[in-house]
Amino acid sequence: MRGFRPHRAPTLITIPIVFLCAALGVWQLQRLEWKRGLIAERAAALTHAPVALPRILGEARKLALHPVVAEGAFLNDKEIMLNAIGPKGAAGFDVLTPLREADGRILFVNRGFVPTALKDPAKRDAGELSGKVHIVGLLRLPPPQKPNWFVPDNRSAQGDWFWIDLAAMAAADRLATVAPFYIDADATPNPGGWPKGGLTLPALPNHHLQYAITWFSLAVAAFVIYVLSQRSGGDNRDDERIPRT
Repeated sequence: MRGFRPHRAPTLITIPIVFLCAALGVWQLQRLEWKRGLIAERAAALTHAPVALPRILGEARKLALHPVVAEGAFLNDKEIMLNAIGPKGAAGFDVLTPLREADGRILFVNRGFVPTALKDPAKRDAGELSGKVHIVGLLRLPPPQKPNWFVPDNRSAQGDWFWIDLAAMAAADRLATVAPFYIDADATPNPGGWPKGGLTLPALPNHHLQYAITWFSLAVAAFVIYVLSQRSGGDNRDDERIPRT
C-alpha cells in the first residue's frame, strides 16, 4: 500500500482490538443460532394441549412453558404481591396465590396482574375465588437466583417481592410441601375482571444479530483508523516502524 508505514506501538495495540471485536462478533452469531433454537422450542411448547401437573422437578423441566391443568383450593389469605409492570407500562402487581391440591401439595399460581389501586384484595373481592377451582396455564420454573443486579432484593419481612423465589415465599407464608415450579394462569376471565391472566410473554428477546453487526463494525472501524493513521505524512523515526520483509 503506497505510503503505508506502520509503527510498532499502534500496530501492537490495534491488532488485538480488531481480533477481539471480530471474535465477539462471531460469538454473537453463535448466540443468534442458539436463541433461534430456543425460541422455536418455546413456540412449539405453547401449541401443546394441556397436560396434568408433574410430580417432580425433573419432569417439570421437560414441561417448562407447556400448558398444564391444576385443581385445588386457593389460599387467598396467603397471596403474595409481586411487583410488576402491566399492559401499557402500568405499575402494579402479579398476584401469586397458593393452591392446595387434593393431596395437600401447595402450588403457587400467578393469577395475573392487578393495578396498584387494587392491591388490597377487598377492592377485588369478586376475584377471590373460593372452593374447588380448575386452573389452566403455563408451567414455569423459577430462576435459580436473582435474575440480575438491576432487580432489587426481595424483602419478605416487608412483603416487598421483585422476583419469584418459591422457597422464600413458602417460608413467608409458612407453607410446607410446596412444588418447585409454578403456573402462569391463562387469560380465562376472573369474576370482577381482576386479576388479569394470560400476560406471560412467551417471546424471547433476540438482539444478537445487531450485537454481531456492532462488533464487526468496530473491528472494521479500528482497522480503517489504523491504516489511515499509519500512512506516511509525518516526521516518524525509522526505529519505530515495523520492518518490511
